[in-house]
Amino acid sequence: LNGHASLLPRWRGAAPIQRAIMAGDAETGMMVMRMEEGLDTGPVALLEKCAIEPDMTAGELHDRLMAIGASLMAEALAQLGINCLTFTQQATAGVTYARKIDKSETRVDWTRPAGEVHNHIRGLSPFPGAWCEVEIGGRMERLKLLRSTLSDGVGESGGILDDRLTVACGSGSVRLAEGML
Repeated sequence: LNGHASLLPRWRGAAPIQRAIMAGDAETGMMVMRMEEGLDTGPVALLEKCAIEPDMTAGELHDRLMAIGASLMAEALAQLGINCLTFTQQATAGVTYARKIDKSETRVDWTRPAGEVHNHIRGLSPFPGAWCEVEIGGRMERLKLLRSTLSDGVGESGGILDDRLTVACGSGSVRLAEGML
């Protein structure tokens, strides 16, 4: 048996939590499945859905799904012990893959729409972390972005719009709520 943090067949692979948030999914879940040779292709025994809140980070969603997963796995093992655990084959339509997060995709692209930038930041928080460069004392420093909110400001992409760290995106803006140098 295996626990998988997505509503299979969506987000098979290594980074289902991050990819769900980065894609702007409103819902995900936890599944207990039987392992097969294929990548997360086995039949599913139990599942529980979970809403992805608009400002939820990958770390917060991970913690919620792991608690759900522990409960589901205990239930699956109990059902297995009395020989009543049943499995259902996954759908063949709607398959997507959650490839491992590569460092090359963690830098924020301020030319993207604000919703995509916001999802990028929260989908990579706290690890590996989305980042951008800021000038401090004449030197460029990497700022790890941990939390953001959508905002209404407009301006040149990447420009800081106010003293509350609202940054303009390709369309719309995001307010940087938490970061780390």
